[in-house]
Amino acid sequence: MSVRQSSNTARARGLTHVRPAEVTLQDALAAVADPVRREILRELAAVPEWTKACGTFDLPVAKATRSHHFAVLRAAGLIEQRDEGPRRLNRLRRPEFDAAFPGLLDLVLSHPGR
Repeated sequence: MSVRQSSNTARARGLTHVRPAEVTLQDALAAVADPVRREILRELAAVPEWTKACGTFDLPVAKATRSHHFAVLRAAGLIEQRDEGPRRLNRLRRPEFDAAFPGLLDLVLSHPGR
């Protein structure tokens, strides 16, 4: 196994995904309260699943802050991520989140941008 493969495997193991049904309403609301995270959700809702890499989002924040926002969205059950080579792809977990919090994501996505 090459160093790159080992690194990518270790990186992928660091991803923790929470089922939306296990998230409290408070955590869900906190996740969608931030305008940067709402922008991430809007961008994901506009594209097919697994087609948007983390580095392709139009966000006004540094890379470390961007990573934090993605982690918060994962912890709230809103997104799922997977690594493909050097890219980390994203999926909005809309059906699962809608089942746990009916109407919340519709409200967030219909709210005007930044």
